[in-house]
Amino acid sequence: MNIKELLEGVITQQDLLNYYNATIIYETTPDGINGFIFNYDGVFFIIINKYLSYYRKKKTILHELAHLELNQLGQIDDDLFAFKIDRYEDEADGYIKFILKNIEEAKNGII
Repeated sequence: MNIKELLEGVITQQDLLNYYNATIIYETTPDGINGFIFNYDGVFFIIINKYLSYYRKKKTILHELAHLELNQLGQIDDDLFAFKIDRYEDEADGYIKFILKNIEEAKNGII
């Protein structure tokens, strides 16, 4: 199971959350923070700002799922995290854009 299957409608968001042993919690987050993800006791918690628009919530959930799919949480070295956070954010955004482009190209018969 993966994000591409979710975006293609092959699986549901809940299917993917179950696959990753993840749950979404809607909370108030600090200004500028749309969402974040962390692992606690083997469960991935995706925290989403409850005040975001519907569209922004969905986009943020995809972004946080990309961190999971790219196994970025397993790569984090606490001492170097601050130096790598921008790279991880860019990779997650780029991954979602890559998947969307791939789906669009497949629809148009390009690939």
